[in-house]
Amino acid sequence: MSAIRIPSREVELELLASVSRPRGGFPVLAGVDEVGRGAIAGPVSVGIALVGPMTTDEFPSGLRDSKMLSPARRVELAPLCRKWTLGLEVGHAQARDIDDYGIVVALRMAAADALSKLAERGMAPDAVLLDGTHNWWKEDSLFDSPPILPQLSVTMKRKADAACAVVAAASVAAKVERDALMVAADAEYPGYGWAANKGYGTRKHSQGLARLGASPLHRTSWRLPGLKEKA
Repeated sequence: MSAIRIPSREVELELLASVSRPRGGFPVLAGVDEVGRGAIAGPVSVGIALVGPMTTDEFPSGLRDSKMLSPARRVELAPLCRKWTLGLEVGHAQARDIDDYGIVVALRMAAADALSKLAERGMAPDAVLLDGTHNWWKEDSLFDSPPILPQLSVTMKRKADAACAVVAAASVAAKVERDALMVAADAEYPGYGWAANKGYGTRKHSQGLARLGASPLHRTSWRLPGLKEKA
């Protein structure tokens, strides 16, 4: 069994040293991660955590990629991540946004929601460290919707949520907030097992779809398992 990777600040500190800030002051880097992209119900959520060169190196003890942590440990770490960073917010795009605009634009909408919450606190990033290999932050073509996000310098890093503390912090906060939304939604729309599966495709979720049909929180433009079984 491979060892669980401990994140560091190496990549983000290198990026901060290379970022120029025309308006003066110290540079601010956004660590960005998404949660719920592959779910079939509920929002897609994006966490944005801000750090600067003077942010303490002592990030929360035990911080890891959210997928490597128990639900209880994520809940414990989320407020510590907010305390460690300059600012940390989570934004959401709803199932109807995914149906109307597609998952990539919905990711941008969720990130824009998080940025607006940071802006209310007078905070904005100068550059972005984004988990993964697909730069969904960037507008892809002339056929995209009007620009949603500030077109900043974006650095991609595969498994950044495991390697980089700032992205791990964004990952944990986004996972905790989205999970809480799905637990609350399970009480409103019972029968799909969302408190356990958080909107992802499981046998119980598929059985609920076969029995109840799609709810207002399902991504109906997607191929939903179980619907074909409903008479």
